[in-house]
Amino acid sequence: MAGTDPIHQFVIQDIFKLFTLGGDGTEGSGVTFAFTNSSLFMVATVAIISLYLILSTGSKSLVPGRAQLLSELMYEFVANMVRSAAGTAGMKFFPLVFCLFTFIFVANMLGMVPYFFTVTSHIIVTFALSMLVFLTVVIYGFVKNGPKFLKLFVPSGVPGYILPIVAPIEFISFMSRPISLSVRLFGNILAGHITLKVFTGFIVTMSSLGFLGILGSALPLIMAIALTGLEFLVGAVQAYVFAVLTCMYLNDAIHPSH
Repeated sequence: MAGTDPIHQFVIQDIFKLFTLGGDGTEGSGVTFAFTNSSLFMVATVAIISLYLILSTGSKSLVPGRAQLLSELMYEFVANMVRSAAGTAGMKFFPLVFCLFTFIFVANMLGMVPYFFTVTSHIIVTFALSMLVFLTVVIYGFVKNGPKFLKLFVPSGVPGYILPIVAPIEFISFMSRPISLSVRLFGNILAGHITLKVFTGFIVTMSSLGFLGILGSALPLIMAIALTGLEFLVGAVQAYVFAVLTCMYLNDAIHPSH
């Protein structure tokens, strides 16, 4: 059942339990903290990024090799993204944007490996990343601009008699950013993996029906191959979109006036 169930791939499983808070000692009582498959792949994602960057940039050659060149291209790619969306003042947030982009990108790519776990397919992970961005924007916005940060909800050039309508809309739009940012990433990854699993399940099911079933499985096989390529593209695009929107939100904290 687990082999063809499209939801089974998203089940969080405990690898080992760490400790339990509260409870009376009976099974299931209290709050159990455990190291899960989701935790394992988040650690693996950070480890892969860290090891690659350390190994590829350790020599700092004047004539870079392929690994160092890729690291430098990735640096420039994110740096240009930050400058274009938030200006040169936004470069102070380059480490945050770079970490978010590389984490989401590598996590999405790892999730494409068979039997691996996709951490960005869980709303709690993407929402945590979104709240990190949201709280950074709010805290830095007030620290840097003080009450002037509230100008973000008062677009310039809007007549005063329309402000009672526009300001609440701007506020609601601002407060919904963590939801839209997290759901966009989570929804695209979840839907893509379910669709891919369904088509691969068709291949297995139809192949078990004999010669005609094997012939009929050619269509879902073609679709599965096409969807696999599409999923790699979606994983890369979603990492880029998350990083770009982060830069745009950070720009609001740096320059709150519209």
